[in-house]
Amino acid sequence: GDLRSALITSVLNLERLELDLFRCATPPRPRLFGGQIVGQALVAAARSVSRDEQVHSLHCYFVRAGDPKVPVLYEVERTRTGKSFSVRSVKAIQHGKPIFTCQASFQLSQGSPVQHQFTMPSVPPPEDLLTQEELIQKFLQNPNLAERYRKHLTKIQAEDVPIDIKPVNPPDTFCLEAQEPKQFFWVRARGYIGETDMKVHCCVAAYISDYAFLGTALLPHRQYHIKLMVSLDHSMWFHAPFRADHWMLYECESPWAGGCRGLVQGRLWRRDGVLAVTCAQEGVIRVQEVPNQSKL
Repeated sequence: GDLRSALITSVLNLERLELDLFRCATPPRPRLFGGQIVGQALVAAARSVSRDEQVHSLHCYFVRAGDPKVPVLYEVERTRTGKSFSVRSVKAIQHGKPIFTCQASFQLSQGSPVQHQFTMPSVPPPEDLLTQEELIQKFLQNPNLAERYRKHLTKIQAEDVPIDIKPVNPPDTFCLEAQEPKQFFWVRARGYIGETDMKVHCCVAAYISDYAFLGTALLPHRQYHIKLMVSLDHSMWFHAPFRADHWMLYECESPWAGGCRGLVQGRLWRRDGVLAVTCAQEGVIRVQEVPNQSKL
């Protein structure tokens, strides 16, 4: 459970090969997690700017499927270094081809009288909620749970996810009833990061932001079975300092889906009501109708 040996020293750790060339040897997995690629690309970009510059936005495209069996190379281009803003372009490469591209913009701290934000939603605090692991265990204790759902939950339970998650409105059982395309999670990095360069917390937030994000677009369409669901792009805007190892509310909603694509938007709130991060993502969603049968 030590974050420094999980997210910081392993998941998001990069080896510098040249001035602006990095490598991460990912562990063998069935697939590469998109949030890991986004987080690692931001790590690479952050290593090419000064400590005083902080990331304020990044825009990414997933262009090819990643291979979990080989290392990922990250090539940074110093697109522009200005007085207030610096832009870095990053390519994630496998087998000689880019699997992911990203542009990140960094800014020196500047004050401004122009300030406003939305109001944080009112939800139960994380102390009053069960973790995702506890909820899964609760489902698995149901002796009437269909075997295919038991296998699905057991698979999720076996995943080594280095973040703590507490759903605010989890379903009582697995059901096919349509739900509003909106969900809330309390999230935080598992373990301790501490006071450090804000860019480290932003890289961890980039990893967290992709977890269960696109699934929000499927909540009104639970009568379908997922054939394919992959991210096409991912954008983030960083507004205020935060601690990624402290509980933050992740507000996710999907304003639109169509054409085998779904759009999701997210906001990460600090517990004191400050809007820290805004996210957006579009992904491919291909489905087939689920046979009409009982869940239990």
